[in-house]
Amino acid sequence: MHSRLDRYWRVFGTALNFSVFGLGGLILRIIVFPVLNLLVWEQQLRMRLARSVIRYAFRFFIGLLRIVGILRYEIIGLERLERNGLLILANHPTLIDTVFLMAFVKRADCIVKSALWRNPFTHGPVRAAGYVSNDSGVGLVEDCIKSLRSGSNLIIFPEGTRTPSDGSITLKRGAANIAIRGNFKVTPISIHCMPLMLGKGVNWWKVPPRRSHFRIEVQEDIDVQPFIAKAGSEVLAARHLTDHLQDYFIKENKRDAVA
Repeated sequence: MHSRLDRYWRVFGTALNFSVFGLGGLILRIIVFPVLNLLVWEQQLRMRLARSVIRYAFRFFIGLLRIVGILRYEIIGLERLERNGLLILANHPTLIDTVFLMAFVKRADCIVKSALWRNPFTHGPVRAAGYVSNDSGVGLVEDCIKSLRSGSNLIIFPEGTRTPSDGSITLKRGAANIAIRGNFKVTPISIHCMPLMLGKGVNWWKVPPRRSHFRIEVQEDIDVQPFIAKAGSEVLAARHLTDHLQDYFIKENKRDAVA
């Protein structure tokens, strides 16, 4: 009986939290960001303030999920994120991975769909925060390099979507191209969620049998210079780096499955 009541509570709590998330987004769109745009004219300052607002809003959302009893979390190696110009690559098991990282990474930048730039409901926050749009085609890599060199911490999920339910991981080469062409070290983050919640193809109300535990591990940087030196060309170096990262995240995923 107790486990059944706990499960019903977590379904209710999940619905409540996503409702708060939606309401908060509405308040930011119609009140906070218009006021910010009106009072702060200097673009870089406005962008930094907008990103801070989003970070604290996401931090509040994660905290509420924990208080209500939906999840627990631990972050290992958080001190490694106290730097500028990080290229952060992470696996993507759940719907709220982006929220987690945006909540704890300072000066965070990310790649957003061009549709969000055109959507009247999201255009204001996305524009104020100055996130990278994915509609720039061949210029996307250069936009990402520019963001990193300006001191932003760029968060990318190289799978491009959430990990499938079978756990198979296939990385796209775009993130490696950014690392190789910009000569940036990679800061890998492995996200573990046991038992899995909000996975790909799983409805939000299908909560796991017990409260989920997120373990987010910020790993040591990966230097791309050996890949460049060994490959002799940017194309081959990006391919080898992608293979290396894919093997890494697959091993992390298997370690999670064994645990």
